[in-house]
Amino acid sequence: MKLTDILTASCVRVPLIASDKTAVITELVDVLDDAGRISDRDVVLQTVLARERTASTGIGKGLAVPHGKCAGCTELVMALGKPAVPLEFESKDGQPVEIVVLLASPPDKTGPHIQALARISRLMLMDSFRVAVASAQTSGALWEIVRAHDE
Repeated sequence: MKLTDILTASCVRVPLIASDKTAVITELVDVLDDAGRISDRDVVLQTVLARERTASTGIGKGLAVPHGKCAGCTELVMALGKPAVPLEFESKDGQPVEIVVLLASPPDKTGPHIQALARISRLMLMDSFRVAVASAQTSGALWEIVRAHDE
């Protein structure tokens, strides 16, 4: 799976305006909504926030992947954001988050959802990707980094 199959340039935001976990999730859901990628903003937001309450999706190495499966979208979609400053996300390694990837998918798209999570995790294991992401100052720059590493 290529992330650029589910992520569009219009769904990348640098910097994120929000400065706490709930607000960042809300901002990224709004990015998807503004881009016309989801059919029910409120359902997607409530699903992702409910999933986040069960356990933090701050998985470590500066990455958080809030996600949810719900009827608020018809296909797997992704929004990507970089906070202006690293933020507390209750990550497993105790470190602040520098990149947030939000995924939403319909309940019947479990396979692609899991494939996307795995692809994101593999990218974040690459030092070259993490260094490039850390240097991205604009949405366009971050989009190009993802595109270049998604080959």
